[in-house]
Amino acid sequence: MTAELSQPGGLRAIPRGVWVLGFVSMLMDTSSEMIHALLPVYLVTALGVSAATVGFIEGFAVATAMVTRLFSGALSDRFRNRKLLAGIGYGLAALSKPIFPLAESVGWIIGARFLDRLGKGIRSAPRDALIADITPPAMRGASFGLRKSLDTVGGFVGPLATIGLMLLTGDNFTMVFWFAVVPSFFAIALLVVGVEEPEHAAAGRAKAGLRWRDAALFTGAMWSVIIVSAILTMARFSEAFLILRSQQAGLSVAWIPLIMVVMHVVYGLAAYPVGALSDRVGRIGMLIAGLVFLIAAYGVLAYADAITPLMIGVVLWGLHMGFTQGILATLIADTAPASLRGTAFGIFNLITGGVVLVGNVTAGVLWDAYGAATTFLTGAGLSVVAILGLGLLRVFRGGLMMPTRLG
Repeated sequence: MTAELSQPGGLRAIPRGVWVLGFVSMLMDTSSEMIHALLPVYLVTALGVSAATVGFIEGFAVATAMVTRLFSGALSDRFRNRKLLAGIGYGLAALSKPIFPLAESVGWIIGARFLDRLGKGIRSAPRDALIADITPPAMRGASFGLRKSLDTVGGFVGPLATIGLMLLTGDNFTMVFWFAVVPSFFAIALLVVGVEEPEHAAAGRAKAGLRWRDAALFTGAMWSVIIVSAILTMARFSEAFLILRSQQAGLSVAWIPLIMVVMHVVYGLAAYPVGALSDRVGRIGMLIAGLVFLIAAYGVLAYADAITPLMIGVVLWGLHMGFTQGILATLIADTAPASLRGTAFGIFNLITGGVVLVGNVTAGVLWDAYGAATTFLTGAGLSVVAILGLGLLRVFRGGLMMPTRLG
């Protein structure tokens, strides 16, 4: 296995389907980030909601997506048609986009976020399982890293477009939200024509499903990945709090999306090389490095009262994302039974989804009661706990393609 992992493959060796799924993610993320880069400020300034409400909306939205992944992942295992479920999910997300410019109250925004994240929940586990299906084991880190990197291209193209549109339209939130509708429908078209199910996936049709006894087939290594992921998820709050912090640091409304541009550029540049490196030297060292970056980001952001320290914190946050998000998905693919990968990704996201809701609501309450510094320093403390929790994974080192020495 070690020799297999050390063989160079490069970008050209990554399956075509992974590239297409990456570009689909890029287009949908472009659409989403055009909205999300402005939404927290829009909610606070235009609709008059509190930071706690922003935290609830973000936590509720992400939790909806993650809980939904349990069922969509299991269904993709049962019917072995991951593309269909991914298409339904992307379609619901696209349909949610016109609701944002039409919304006249917080209730409509919550409904739109629910539909958007419901779509994300339906598509994510089948898409990740499909990537695992079509990728050789020795290239999983690179493939998941590439998908994350392409996704983050949308993460900075969307906010860049938002900056330009806000400057051109005189800070017209509604106009920007309408422009965000377009790339989402291009994403659906690309998925339909560009992605095919692998032959071996169709062969096992309707043999697996959402059955509690299947949990006995999951390894201790997989459960340890889920536990540590839950702790890590509790430590990382929504990017909405980055956006609120940028307003406190003095950025004008039109330039606030620059925060998401910088974060996603760093995230995208890190995700693929980190994933590829993890195929050779192991996953856990990358996660530890990512958590160190998050602790540093929180330390800087807690006291960022000007644009320069704010940007340093955002860069560190982006490095954290690049060093952790693709690796966590890869670890699930490494440790889950092949016939139950969709279910495994679903369970992973169900557990972390509940944690996201609690974490974001807590962050919002702390923000309103004690200020930004307390919120970020609390996140730093939870990140330290997550690093300690990574020690659990050492017990199952053989199943995670890790070297004897963490690094």
